[in-house]
Amino acid sequence: MLDLIKSRLKQYQPRCIDKKLPEAGVLIAITEQPEPCVILTKRASKLSSHSGEIAFPGGKRDPTDRDIIFTALREAHEEVDLHPEQVNIIGQMDEAVSLHKLKVTPCVGLIPASVKLTANLGELDCVFKVPLAFFLDANNRCDHLAQYQSKARYAPCYLYNEHLIWGLTSYLLMEFLNVALEADIALHARPEHAAFI
Repeated sequence: MLDLIKSRLKQYQPRCIDKKLPEAGVLIAITEQPEPCVILTKRASKLSSHSGEIAFPGGKRDPTDRDIIFTALREAHEEVDLHPEQVNIIGQMDEAVSLHKLKVTPCVGLIPASVKLTANLGELDCVFKVPLAFFLDANNRCDHLAQYQSKARYAPCYLYNEHLIWGLTSYLLMEFLNVALEADIALHARPEHAAFI
């Protein structure tokens, strides 16, 4: 599975959004083991935005960050104590625009399976791993009714050990699975990608 991920991402040309927006970088961290897992976090319930939501480690780009990969690695270090030298970046996925108008770049990295992660309780309630195989099983996918731009829509999501994985995190994850593992999950094109169709 890891060989396919590396091979597919090496060839992939991510779509970039030609808009001047504040930037954010997230890390899709995959464990190097026969049954790879992805690292996810649960944002602290006391936060003013996205409280209690499931997300990848990541956050806003600082003016001093040399590039968006640096942002993703810096944020992962701050949030889950994942040191940048423990991450082997193997590619990037398509940029996307978040609900709060941030241009989000997902950076994909491999990490040792044995790495110890610790949630920064000022920002997170917890950090956890989910096997990629869980997301590849169509029986684990469900739909969640969400409000977006004043419209109610059904958004694809997953429920893993009482963690509801939905929204942009779910979309980016499924897009990653389609590109890296040829998962063939049906996805509606995001509005910011309309120009690429």
